[in-house]
Amino acid sequence: MNSEIFWQAVKQNDKRFDGLFWTCVKTTKIFCKPSCTARLPKKKNVFFVDAYEKAEKKGFRACLRCQPKLENTVNTKIETVLKACRLLETEENISLKNLSSKLNVSSYHLQRSFKEVIGVTPKKYAENKRMQKFKDEVKNGRDVTDAMYEAGFGSSSRLYEKASEKLGMTPKTYKKKGEGMEIFWTITDCDLGRLLVARTEKGICGVKFGDNDNELFKDLKDEYSKADFSENDEKLKEFVDTILAHLSGHSPNLDLPIDVQATAFQMKVWEALRKIPYGETLSYSEVAEKIGNKKAVRAVASACAKNRVALVIPCHRVIGSNGKMSGYRWGVERKKKLLEKENEQK
Repeated sequence: MNSEIFWQAVKQNDKRFDGLFWTCVKTTKIFCKPSCTARLPKKKNVFFVDAYEKAEKKGFRACLRCQPKLENTVNTKIETVLKACRLLETEENISLKNLSSKLNVSSYHLQRSFKEVIGVTPKKYAENKRMQKFKDEVKNGRDVTDAMYEAGFGSSSRLYEKASEKLGMTPKTYKKKGEGMEIFWTITDCDLGRLLVARTEKGICGVKFGDNDNELFKDLKDEYSKADFSENDEKLKEFVDTILAHLSGHSPNLDLPIDVQATAFQMKVWEALRKIPYGETLSYSEVAEKIGNKKAVRAVASACAKNRVALVIPCHRVIGSNGKMSGYRWGVERKKKLLEKENEQK
C-alpha cells in the first residue's frame, strides 16, 4: 500500500478514495474513511488498511462522524491508478503499454488519469520509487553497487541522473581523504595539454587538465591522501577513449558514471549542468533559475568551481551574464577552446 498517496488523500479529505482504504488512528483506536472531516491526526500516529474488517480485527472502532462501514461507491479511476502503482512497485521496467494492457485501459487514458491523481506520470513515479528503494537499501547497510542494481538502476550513471541527494562517494569516505579506497589513474596527451583521469570501482572521481604530470598527480593525491593509488592504463582505457573522442567532437553526449562526494545543492547544480546541450551555454543566473533558486547565483558559481570531473560535468558551459568567459578551474583559455570546439562541431 502506498502510504504517502493515502496520507495526501486524508489531508485533502478526498472522497474519491472512499472505499479503497481506511485510516487507523493509533492514539484514539478509531478508524475513518479518507474523506472524514474530523481533526487531522499526526502522520506518525496513523496506518492504513484496505478493508475495514482488518481495522476491527486490530481492535479499532468505527468513527461516528464519517461512518466508515457504510457502503461506498468505489471510484474506478482511482482504483485503476492504485493498481497501476502496485504494478509499478513490483514489476521492474514495465512499459506504459504493458501496464495499460494489464489494467485493460488505453495508454492515453492511464497516463492522463495517473498524472491527474498522483501528480506525476507512471514513468516518473517508478523512477521515484526506485530512488527511494536505493536510499533505503543504503541506509540499511547495503553496498552501494548492490543497492543500485537491487533498486533497478542499470548503471551508476543512470542513478546519478535521478539523484536529488548526495550519492556516489560518501561524505565519510571523502572526509577521511579516501582511506581504504583504491584509486586507479592515468595521464595522457590531449588537445588541451595533459589529461589526468582517475576512477574508483564505482566511477570517475577525477578528470583534470594541466601542463605537468607531477602537479596533476599531486593535486589528485592531496585530495585523497590516504587512498591507495595504482597507475593503470587498462582500467581507464574505456573512459579515456570516450573522453578523448568527446574532445575531438565525435562523442557529444558524455554519459559516464561518477563517484564523487557532493552536497545536495552541488548535486542539483551538477545535474543541471549535465543537461546543457553540447555547444550551448547558460549564465550562472540561468542555472540558478533552472534549479528553482534565482538568488543562488554565487552558490551556483561555487558549485561549478568545486567540480572535480572536467567535461563529464560540463561546468565550462556556464559563462557570465554579460557573455564573457568567467573563471574555470583548469584555466579560462581551456574553457574558451572547449566552447569554440563545441561551436564548430554542433
